[in-house]
Amino acid sequence: MADTEPKLSKNEMKRRQKLEQKAKEKAVKDAARAAEEAAKGPKAKKEEEPLDPGKYHEHRCKTILGYKEAGEAPYPHKFHVSTSLSHFVKQYEGLSDGQHSEDVVSVAGRVHSIRESGAKLRFYDLRGEGIKIQVMANASFSTQDFEQVHSRVHRGDIIGCKGFPGKTKKGELSIIPQEVHILTPCLHMLPTLHYGFKDKESRFRQRYLDLIMNEEVRQKFYTRSRILNYIRRYLDNMGFLEVETPMMNMIAGGATAKPFVTHHNDLNIDMFMRVAPELYLKMLVVGGLDRVYEIGRNFRNEGIDMTHNPEFTSMEFYMAYADYNDLMEMAEEMISGLAKAITGSYLVQYTPMGAEEPITIDYTPPFRRIPMIPELERLLKVEFPPAADLQSESARKFLDDQCVKHEIDCSAPRTSARLLDKLVGELIEVQCQNPTFITEHPQIMCPLAKYHRDTPGLTERFELFVATKEIANAYTELNDPFVQRTQFEKQAMDKEAGDDEAQMIDENFVTSLEYGLPPTGGFGLGIDRLVMFLTNSCNIKEVLLFPAMKPEES
Repeated sequence: MADTEPKLSKNEMKRRQKLEQKAKEKAVKDAARAAEEAAKGPKAKKEEEPLDPGKYHEHRCKTILGYKEAGEAPYPHKFHVSTSLSHFVKQYEGLSDGQHSEDVVSVAGRVHSIRESGAKLRFYDLRGEGIKIQVMANASFSTQDFEQVHSRVHRGDIIGCKGFPGKTKKGELSIIPQEVHILTPCLHMLPTLHYGFKDKESRFRQRYLDLIMNEEVRQKFYTRSRILNYIRRYLDNMGFLEVETPMMNMIAGGATAKPFVTHHNDLNIDMFMRVAPELYLKMLVVGGLDRVYEIGRNFRNEGIDMTHNPEFTSMEFYMAYADYNDLMEMAEEMISGLAKAITGSYLVQYTPMGAEEPITIDYTPPFRRIPMIPELERLLKVEFPPAADLQSESARKFLDDQCVKHEIDCSAPRTSARLLDKLVGELIEVQCQNPTFITEHPQIMCPLAKYHRDTPGLTERFELFVATKEIANAYTELNDPFVQRTQFEKQAMDKEAGDDEAQMIDENFVTSLEYGLPPTGGFGLGIDRLVMFLTNSCNIKEVLLFPAMKPEES
């Protein structure tokens, strides 16, 4: 059949295009005018006001189930997003006030607030990726049943919008949608933006809601990822190989800590969740992997407090033909460079728990170095027994007397190693606000560290402290299998005396040393604490997405 519709002349086509353009510009102006009125006093949508959260949830569930019964799909499989919110802002922030683009784009995000200005205009704050844009929904541009679509949108819903970008006369970047689709309804009432979501207990238990409501929390975890990436790049550039070692072991070794116990059904044996990956990594160096590192979880069945979580992330590296002096230089270079890369300065603000004002931590290298025993002698104004004799009962009695005299508490068992640790914690660690190395620990505290080349009874070890908290531990590795066995046997005696944190004898590791571990330096870094200091977080739970929590009372 022939087309009977008359062909339009060029002039008529131009006239109609001009009319369409004028109509579109008028609609944009009307929307902008309405936006100005809304900014003065828009009405917040009232669907949530009369309901408590429980009733709101019940009502919302019934509504969504009603849509399902009617044959609708409230949870669609797909919505095409043509541009991210961050790219949307970057591409269209140059629009002039009151201008709109002819581009048609589609974006998606979560609705955080809803404002109405009459029956034909809705404003949504749409958030995603840490970005906020405005949705200026005008019935004049909608290709849908405006009232039906927008009456269904609630705060918290994830929606998709297809339309064109524009700016209001006040300069707010918006999308003016032709279509709005609910992609995922939110069944719970979101906290209001005015009151926010601030209760710490609730935030840690409902981290998903914490991330929805609190942009600064999202940024902390982006920063955590950047810190891990920096450390990986630093080590990769030095020729290290990243590896993975077992999480479950038949012997809990590698650190003095109380392990978690689990059971392997097929083998019918109890196993330990690892407290540290150290022994496996050193066995890899024996095997010829001269530079290895691992970033992963460790598990210690100990207390939960502001700086301790039962499972935590550490980075350990082992470097053949290096000693503790080399590792101190590497630690200074890596930690100071990291601080500057993340914050832009060596001077970083940090607010300790309970402090009214932040302190300034100076990561400028080189870091201060404090030899342990000489500093204790200076502070206590006494002369210590020779380091080689610190394992004797007379030395243990001396350390016990010093703790009693200075009212330093140490729970049983009061071994020399534990008494020394308490003295250091009370007297030296409290000095370490800026990054500080405490060096040359006695052998009785370090069963895996190599003995000091000049002073019998000491080791070539250091711990790195920031804001009085340990973030790193390193030493020249003990590679003498005869001495290693002796040190393990002393640890086993402490375990029999009641020290749950003492290590057991690992025959497989001792055997590997008999094949030959080259002179090696080993370094361990607590990722969680480092993130705390570089994000100004005084509670370790703030930098763990899902920290350990006590069970809620039913």
